[in-house]
Amino acid sequence: MSNPDAIIIGTGVIGAAIAFEMTKAGHKTLSLDRNAQVGHGSTAGSCAIIRMHYSTFDGTAFAWEGYHYWRDWADYLDLPEGANLAQFKQTGCLVMKTEANGRLEKHMKYSAELECPFAEWSPEQITDKLPVYTLDSFAPAKRMDDPEFGQPNGRKMGGAVFWPQAGYVTDPALSAQNLMDAARQHGAEVRTGAEVVEILQSDGRVSGVKLADGEEIHAPVVINVAGPGSAIVNAMAGVLDDMTIETRPLRQEVVHVPSPEGFNFEEQGTIVSDSDISLYVRPEHGNHILIGSEDPECDPHQWCEDDKDYNREFTDQWTTQAMRYAQRVPSLGIPSKTRGVVDLYDASTDWIPIYDKSSLPGFYMACGTSGNQYKNAPIAGKMMAALVDYCEGGGDHDDAPLQFKLPYTGHIIDVGFYSRKRPINEESSFSVLG
Repeated sequence: MSNPDAIIIGTGVIGAAIAFEMTKAGHKTLSLDRNAQVGHGSTAGSCAIIRMHYSTFDGTAFAWEGYHYWRDWADYLDLPEGANLAQFKQTGCLVMKTEANGRLEKHMKYSAELECPFAEWSPEQITDKLPVYTLDSFAPAKRMDDPEFGQPNGRKMGGAVFWPQAGYVTDPALSAQNLMDAARQHGAEVRTGAEVVEILQSDGRVSGVKLADGEEIHAPVVINVAGPGSAIVNAMAGVLDDMTIETRPLRQEVVHVPSPEGFNFEEQGTIVSDSDISLYVRPEHGNHILIGSEDPECDPHQWCEDDKDYNREFTDQWTTQAMRYAQRVPSLGIPSKTRGVVDLYDASTDWIPIYDKSSLPGFYMACGTSGNQYKNAPIAGKMMAALVDYCEGGGDHDDAPLQFKLPYTGHIIDVGFYSRKRPINEESSFSVLG
């Protein structure tokens, strides 16, 4: 494509959704990715959980909206019959009530205001659903080398909240490929194996990109959706100075272990968020359980200098997560062979993403999304397409932020909530929970 309207850097799930929504709105888009395949960056390593509970009202509204696109995935994409589509498995999500999450009072309040279904569960209901669980409390979360690791604190878990519509997507890379195939139907072009090394500028605004092989591609709009590489791309564009929120690559380990003997977690389990042991889990293919950290103080953040050179091997963090979950599931077998995923998050200062313009006219960013925005990709794509149209049409998003109406719920989102220049949001969990 010699003259695209917009260049989109990144073909992860959010970059692909932006391409789809922008082409539907009539833009000619060119998506670039240094990886060999669409969806093969951090999206491929995503746990792909579709949940609704957030500690902020806007976060809850956005996620509840996002659920509807996954529920209606085939209709949303409108791909030819027989297309190989990613599958959404609606398992529900059980969240343990703890002091750390305020016993979910805010989460329930926001869900109720948005008419998003949920139910409070007693301890008996938890163990009816998950008979392999023990409800001893172990807070605060600890590492294996702590002398008190594995010792209950004498209290019991007092209940949980269940969001029945939640679930997960079985193949997150395929979901990005589905979105890009849908975008191609509307004229989008994609180039993989294309690494951006420079953001071109002319007359005080963005004018395109330069690739590693020296090729220059010109466009009046460039959108940075480079995942863990987003900070590097923002630095190339020279747009960091007015940003109060920064993004950085954060290394994460996700554990896969077999279900305990006699219980089929893949068929009978559910997503569980358990801040008492600072872990989340979900069913995984092959009757396995996927275990991720909820970033307690005891788990050191492993920030990386860049998004290419990092340790891709499992460390004692894998064992710590597996052993912490064995506190909740005493019959859990922990294999000697480590399985799972080591990948990077693109994490923002307050774990809330940046969906915004920048100080360079024509240069936009959808950054800091890792860990808790996969579920929002379709609606983030719609919102970014609307933001580009608003700003390119003369709107001053910094002084008069776009007010974006969510199509399913009708709720109005102040897109300034996701500003690069916002104050750090103290309502955030400051963790993968967003």
